[in-house]
Amino acid sequence: MNPTTTTDREQWLAQRLALLAREKELSRLGDELAEARRALPWVRMDKRYVFDTPEGPRGLADLFDGRSQLLVQHFMLGPDWEQGCKSCSFMADHTDGMLAHLAARDVGFVAISRAPLAKIERFRRRMGWNFRWVSSHGSDFNRDFGVSFTPAEVAAQSMHYNFAQRPFANDEMPGVSVFAKNGAGEVFHTYSTYGRGVEVMMGTYRLLDLTPRGRHEDGLDNTMGWVRHHDRYESAPAAKAGGSCCGSRA
Repeated sequence: MNPTTTTDREQWLAQRLALLAREKELSRLGDELAEARRALPWVRMDKRYVFDTPEGPRGLADLFDGRSQLLVQHFMLGPDWEQGCKSCSFMADHTDGMLAHLAARDVGFVAISRAPLAKIERFRRRMGWNFRWVSSHGSDFNRDFGVSFTPAEVAAQSMHYNFAQRPFANDEMPGVSVFAKNGAGEVFHTYSTYGRGVEVMMGTYRLLDLTPRGRHEDGLDNTMGWVRHHDRYESAPAAKAGGSCCGSRA
């Protein structure tokens, strides 16, 4: 890899300071968006969902684990899938280290998939994760939150995802949703994000964005075609990897 251009330290610093001004502008915009996100109205969750958990059947309110806020990863692992989505696994690889810090700010975390609990537990053990992961198998939860689709929708490649009608060939898609619970135990939906919004869980991407080659995804069949389950990387990855199950930029 060769540098695109070279310069002396003084010229580099001048350009770096100009970029810093733009970075600070982006940070301030991010703060404004976060404030607007917090100001969104809440939607009361009147529909009851039952999840299969290692502790037995539990409702959505039970998943908060004593906290008033809950982050949910809509993890792509369908009932007939043999393993979890590589990209969702890439997201989940960042989770365990955050749990204590989230809990310190009154936030719980759970991953939810449509696969039966036994299949979830088998894959979780393989990947070595400790975060809570439950099954929505047999409920409408994934459908209602726009991350699972019927065979007819898949065949037509037309599903309502990321707040619009879009063509995808998968019956599962990724997402992150946020819920809150008040003192009376009532649960509210406060926010959901899909498509590139799920990059909020991908700290590796933020570090790659600092490097000269960046994410280095140009020329791949899809943007996350290089991603593997962390126990499937080769010691010397090929320059161009195969496909991923959810590399959309939607």
